[in-house]
Amino acid sequence: MYIADQWKDYEIIDTGDGDKLERWGDVVLRRPDPQIIWPVDTKVKDWQKADAHYHRSSSGGGNWQFNKALPESWTIQYGELRFQIRPTNFKHTGLFPEQAVNWSWMMDKIRQAGRPIRVLNLFAYTGGATVAAAAAGAEVCHVDAAKGMVQWAKENIKLSGLEDRPVRFITDDVFKFVQREQRRGKQYDAIIMDPPSYGRGPGGEMWKLEQSLYPFLASCQSILSDNPLFMLINSYTTGLSPTVLHNMLHLTIGQRHKGKISSGEIGLPITRSGLHLPCGILGRWESM
Repeated sequence: MYIADQWKDYEIIDTGDGDKLERWGDVVLRRPDPQIIWPVDTKVKDWQKADAHYHRSSSGGGNWQFNKALPESWTIQYGELRFQIRPTNFKHTGLFPEQAVNWSWMMDKIRQAGRPIRVLNLFAYTGGATVAAAAAGAEVCHVDAAKGMVQWAKENIKLSGLEDRPVRFITDDVFKFVQREQRRGKQYDAIIMDPPSYGRGPGGEMWKLEQSLYPFLASCQSILSDNPLFMLINSYTTGLSPTVLHNMLHLTIGQRHKGKISSGEIGLPITRSGLHLPCGILGRWESM
């Protein structure tokens, strides 16, 4: 498992009864997680410290219970990177902290490349990977279908003091964007993608990961440069094995370029128990 254990502004304090107790800077949140199927230790008083608790509804969705007044948003830091945190109606906060293992990895790859690197970040959400790649010196193209997420990513770039870096923000369906880049002859040295299990583009385009990911990954090969640096796939789709991502990378970029393929679970440490919480999977191809 790839563990994001270098955080100072974030931690999972404890877990149990389908919930995780997290510290985001100075704010403590209690949020549901389907992987947590063990009970809460009722002797632990930390659970009473939650500033806000997201209650999932049996009919879908849910709502926040605020136990104290919280700012509309606040900032946390990971190394030199800064991010805006804001509780949303869908339990999320605008950041997946387990992705820090990928941020550190890609920043090292970009800085050690010894040449200019162009990065394409697809399904880019609020731009965690965009901020990391820009901070490492890459030229970045950030693509997401949700206008609000793209705006949030712009705010994260500003928070990290990277407004002067070459970052292009695109609100569009990723399939259509990649097809346009193919026609334009555009190429990238690194591609990052974090596809959802299900989704729709701005024009109602349907995305279903099991059906769409492989052909999309295959189509992305035509916009890779002749000397690619890396390709990264993240997935939170329940039941999808890391080996599936490994196999897809082998059948696509691995057939055209020599390099190393790795895959596995990604997770976060739990402070109280010393255990690790699985938070998804990744597949990486990197040049050697």
